[in-house]
Amino acid sequence: MADWSQTWTWFDGGWHEGNPGILGPRSHAFWLGSSVFDGARAFEGVTPDLDLHLERVNASATALLLKPTMSVGEMTELTLEGVKKFPSGTPLYIRPMYWAEQGGSSAVAPDADSTRFLLCLYEAPMPEVKSYAITVSPFRRPTIETMPTNAKAGCLYPNNARAILRAKEKGFDNALVLDMLGNVAELGSSNVFMVKDGTVVTPRENRTFLAGITRTRTMALLEAAGHRVEATTLSVADFMDADEIFSTGNMGKVLPVTRIEDRDLQPGPVFEKARRLYWDYAHA
Repeated sequence: MADWSQTWTWFDGGWHEGNPGILGPRSHAFWLGSSVFDGARAFEGVTPDLDLHLERVNASATALLLKPTMSVGEMTELTLEGVKKFPSGTPLYIRPMYWAEQGGSSAVAPDADSTRFLLCLYEAPMPEVKSYAITVSPFRRPTIETMPTNAKAGCLYPNNARAILRAKEKGFDNALVLDMLGNVAELGSSNVFMVKDGTVVTPRENRTFLAGITRTRTMALLEAAGHRVEATTLSVADFMDADEIFSTGNMGKVLPVTRIEDRDLQPGPVFEKARRLYWDYAHA
């Protein structure tokens, strides 16, 4: 039995504590992967960009042929209600989800009218700023022609898991994942930035990965602070030659990379500024 952190989940009109069962063996999402989610954060009394995460889960549902049933306003009210079930300031992961209960006329396709919704909030400490090593993954990101890369869909994550687990087997924490052309797309669980000669650079959006909400926010904050920020095609060699590397994502927001393959790095001034700017934004 898993030892879950404190968890509250809203579905079917009420709140349920712990890890309640919601799927059966006939449920479409259980055996054919028709589920989407998003991840927002509550920490230090704030929920930055909550509305954008809730908008994206509805867009993901549509992309996966599901039917969104909740408005952003309704999900916001439920989220704030759920946050109050925890001690003030508890760091939380906020996960709205949609899934199909039944298949449509084809057993493979979901029945959009059977779409269900839940909102799960659970205690999840914010990661510390510490050493973080990355390698290059042998696994690639799929293209929009082969997978629903325009959705935050559960069916995409086994590939990310392969990349991360292979990296850990080699003694690293995460991995650079490339697209099918061999260009850097992202890390296995977050977006990635590098700094070279003062310019902040991140992989260009090419429909092989989700350009994250924290990524977009960080780019805007750094630009407003006077930094040159670019999204462009990047190679592994570019990252090996970088002055700084850092990641952005919902779980840890802005974190430094301190080693790539056998090359050590230090958390640099641009990372420090990006993290500070994000925290200032979140609390503002």
